[in-house]
Amino acid sequence: MKKGEEKAGKKNGKKKKSIVREALSWIFYFILICGAAYLVVNYVVERTEVWGESMYPALSDGDQLIVDMISYRFTDPKRFDIVVFPFQYQEDTYYIKRIIGLPGETVQIVDGVIYINGEILEDSYGNEMIRNPGLASAEITLGDQEYFVLGDNRNNSTDSREPSVGNITRDQIIGKAVLRIWPFSSFGLL
Repeated sequence: MKKGEEKAGKKNGKKKKSIVREALSWIFYFILICGAAYLVVNYVVERTEVWGESMYPALSDGDQLIVDMISYRFTDPKRFDIVVFPFQYQEDTYYIKRIIGLPGETVQIVDGVIYINGEILEDSYGNEMIRNPGLASAEITLGDQEYFVLGDNRNNSTDSREPSVGNITRDQIIGKAVLRIWPFSSFGLL
């Protein structure tokens, strides 16, 4: 064998090794990106769509939202946060409502006005006087991990005033709606 033939054989061997190495590198990055995307979609944020008018005017039927699923692992939900939670009587049905009452507080609705711990709640989210106080016609005392939620469209919302929903617990809250992504004309933080 001549020296030139030996060098060509070594070059072809190195070329094959670099192609294999490059392919393995691409496969590794692809798996890494898919894994990161899986973690983000399942544990960090979720896209959801609003059905119905219970949160009007803040949210409308058909709005597409991004729900932050991680913040409440580090902080407590706050009054007026818009949260997503499952409806206990129907599988794969989720509600989106605004937190009004916090753990340990008392909530009552008298003559269409919301009272928290006996004082009127300064609330600019409800778009009309509440006609039906439901369960909140009597004073409701929230437990350590309980929240009282209402839709902004107070007279067209199934929420904590209804026995089918009642108070929700912290472990029921999937996340906080933080961003509207559709329609584009209403794109922005909530």
